[in-house]
Amino acid sequence: MATNDEIIDALRPVEDPELRRSIVDLGMVRGVSIGADGTVAVQIALTVAGCPLRNEITSRVTTAVSPLAGVTAVSLDFTVMTDKEREAVRLMLHGSPGDTAGHGQAHGHAEGRKVPFSEVGSKTRPLLISSGKGGVGKSSVTVNLAVALAAQGYSVGIVDADIYGYSVPRMLGTDREPVVIDQMLVPPEAYGVRCISIGYFVPQGQAIIWRGPMLHKAIEQFLTDVFWDEPDFLLIDMPPGTGDIALSLSQYLPRGEMYVVTTPQPAAQKVASLAAAMAAKVNLPVRGIIENMSWFVGDDGKHYEIFGSGGGAELAAEIGVPLLGQLPLVLALREGGDDGRPITAVQPDSEAARVFHEIARRIAVDLKPKKIFSPSLKIN
Repeated sequence: MATNDEIIDALRPVEDPELRRSIVDLGMVRGVSIGADGTVAVQIALTVAGCPLRNEITSRVTTAVSPLAGVTAVSLDFTVMTDKEREAVRLMLHGSPGDTAGHGQAHGHAEGRKVPFSEVGSKTRPLLISSGKGGVGKSSVTVNLAVALAAQGYSVGIVDADIYGYSVPRMLGTDREPVVIDQMLVPPEAYGVRCISIGYFVPQGQAIIWRGPMLHKAIEQFLTDVFWDEPDFLLIDMPPGTGDIALSLSQYLPRGEMYVVTTPQPAAQKVASLAAAMAAKVNLPVRGIIENMSWFVGDDGKHYEIFGSGGGAELAAEIGVPLLGQLPLVLALREGGDDGRPITAVQPDSEAARVFHEIARRIAVDLKPKKIFSPSLKIN
């Protein structure tokens, strides 16, 4: 018969599905006992009442304990952490305000606290997905690019910074709200991508009517109060144009890389060049151009350039950066955005999905920053 210590050891590799840390290290395992009939009873303290992934925790614990010697069944009993215990979890994972060392990420507020992704040595690459105007499919590109990066094995998050026109939660198909653990937000996840958006915090159908300072504060909290856990890539779905949010993001993410989405028509290309001009003024490097709605393939198999041609290539040449890919205009791409089923995830062999995967590969590999910074290296 397995011992209590052996059961605890078997549970150490079991991670909380949201926090991605051992349930033993998080203090979630409150006790184990073994009955005479071989039934193992495990008590788990959930971080919050009504944990949306309770069934997943049950499955993981059962899978880990069942193979042990003499175990005939596994029974779970759930309780909930106290406020003090949740605070301890938040300090372990996220740190305290102003903490830049240890396990926690630093918060970032105007009183001198830092956004973690702005720190030298952060492994996260912030990708700012921008456009000069609305209607070019920027959010669709952001979501599918994020899904493609996740499918290639990277850890990925999305900040829906388009406060007035938020759409990422619907496009990504995240059907639950963020979990709050002692004022730390744990973002929901779909297709391997975590996401935060103002859409989780306002009633459906309600318009956001905010001035600049409120927009600035919302973006700040998305970057600092959310437990991102140092993803490889953090994609920012920026609002179209060059307004307050774009300026705020340039201040919060000085290490950010901008990618501009345009359509082939010359009018869209000319407006998109303004986003690139703004990036130059705030010292954000534009790394590449993505052309959307490049052509439509008819039933006859021919390519029809409905929105003209050449805009993406002209913009790339003007700025001196590569044209990373040209995306076809396909019905399934639009339908996937409406249904929360991104084409890159549900139709990975489609033409559009293959282009997204190639763009993701080029960003992750070909455009990987060549300079490696380490905060531990000091030259006197």
